[in-house]
Amino acid sequence: MIIAKNIHKSYGNVAVLKGVNLHIKKGEIVAIVGPSGAGKTTLLQIIGTLDTPQTDKDYELILNSNSLKGIPDNQISKFRNQHIGFIFQFHQLLPEFTALENVCIPAFIAKNEKNETEKRAKEILNFLGLENRYHHKPNQLSGGEQQRVAVARALINNPSVILADEPSGNLDSASAKNLHELFFKLRDEFNQTFVLVTHNEELAGMADRTLTMKDGVII
Repeated sequence: MIIAKNIHKSYGNVAVLKGVNLHIKKGEIVAIVGPSGAGKTTLLQIIGTLDTPQTDKDYELILNSNSLKGIPDNQISKFRNQHIGFIFQFHQLLPEFTALENVCIPAFIAKNEKNETEKRAKEILNFLGLENRYHHKPNQLSGGEQQRVAVARALINNPSVILADEPSGNLDSASAKNLHELFFKLRDEFNQTFVLVTHNEELAGMADRTLTMKDGVII
C-alpha cells in the first residue's frame, strides 16, 4: 500500500528527516508517535504529497502501486484528490458551507456528478451518525461533530489511505474516544488504511502497529 525508502528532508541547514523507511499494508491502522520535532508531520506531508523529499537522495515513494517520484505538480494534485484523504487536528471546514457542502468539495474538485456526490455524502454522514446535520454550518456543530464531518470529507472520494495529523488533539476525552473507535469501525467495514500521527497514547495503543520517530528517523 505505502512504501517509502530513504526519505530525507531538510529546511535550510536543519535536517528533519534523515533516511526514513516504512511499509504499510492495505487495511492497517498505523500510529506514528514521538516527541515534537521528530519529523512526524513532515513525513505525513510527504506521504500525502503535500511536500516532497530531497531529490539529491535516491529515494522511493509508492502509494497503492503508484510511484510518486518525479510526477508533475498538476498530476500530483489529481492523484492526491483521488487517492488520499486528510484529517487534521483542526477540522479546517469552510465556515460558510454546510456539513453536506463541506463533504462534497473534494468530489466536486474531481468533477464528479452533483447528484451522485450528494447521495454518497449523505450515506457517509448517515454512517457517521450525522443524518440530522446535513444543513448545519460548522459553528452550529459540536467539536466532535465537526471532526466527523472532516472524516466524511476525507472519505468522499473513496481514497486509498487516510492520513490524520493529531486528529483528536482538539477534542475532549469523550469525543476523542468516539473518533478513535470510528477509525477502527471504518477499517473493519471498508478495509480502510489509516496512518495517524498522534501524541494520544490511547489511540497509539489501539493501532495495529506503532512506529516511533526520534531525530528524523524511525527507531
